[in-house]
Amino acid sequence: MVTSESAAESAAAVQERPFDRGLRRLRRDRAERSGDDAFYLHRRATEELLERLDLVQREFRSALVLGCGDLRLPDRLRSRGIEVAAADAGARLARAAAGVHCDEDRLPFADGAFDLVLSVGVLDTVNDLPGALTLIRRTLRPDGLFLASFAGAGSLPRLRQAMRAADTAEGLDPSPRLHPQVDVRACGDLLGRAGFTLPVVDIESVAVRFAGLGRLIGDLRGMAGTNLLALRSRRPLGRVGLAAAIADFAAGADTDGKIAERFEIIYLSGWAPSPDQPRPARRGSATASLTEALRRKD
Repeated sequence: MVTSESAAESAAAVQERPFDRGLRRLRRDRAERSGDDAFYLHRRATEELLERLDLVQREFRSALVLGCGDLRLPDRLRSRGIEVAAADAGARLARAAAGVHCDEDRLPFADGAFDLVLSVGVLDTVNDLPGALTLIRRTLRPDGLFLASFAGAGSLPRLRQAMRAADTAEGLDPSPRLHPQVDVRACGDLLGRAGFTLPVVDIESVAVRFAGLGRLIGDLRGMAGTNLLALRSRRPLGRVGLAAAIADFAAGADTDGKIAERFEIIYLSGWAPSPDQPRPARRGSATASLTEALRRKD
């Protein structure tokens, strides 16, 4: 028999996997100290989300920004006359944005506090992503809009191959040196389960060229994008493995010596339910036959 206490402990343990919350906070603090330059993917995503926001024919009064890697996003929203609150799992990034220090699956905001939530570059490393999406939807007023972006499954294929070469060179079984990523095919279902309506999910493949493995790792550190799995679950890379990884990564170089790495950027949008939103027609309610329509066209 499972007691309520043991069930609660089990749920808490699940929420601590697969990412190390403390390590995630430390990495985001380190990223803040490294400056703004490494957050170039976040800046790209910010521009894309703002362009999508421009297509929405309504006014927004209050917004929540989740993830403070691009500190220009809150300012860009304020310039539109929107009142902005910000939050980040890293204390230093939260402080830089005059925001709240919290995890995205433990949001402290009241239900219906905002009519817009934007998130850039953080939801892919949340332990309880379904819970975080549900909390985001609850913070929205009816007919509030959620826009988000993060790196998804399929990102960093060259780096993953280089890490496999490193383990092989050291005679080791593959080690989880990169954390798992969200599959774009699961995102629509996650939005629906969280209670969002009119969900839209798409993906953009972005190629970035690097001078070598060290430059890629440096940029990932600068954007808090390195492995966040618990340290006890992975082995440190030895000198032989590191040399093999560097050589394997360099083997993909173009004629100018630079290596192209790929990031798969997922974009999400969804609306908080509202009675006046358009709804899909009830199944079986059609008054015309598609077969007949196609036959008439022929």
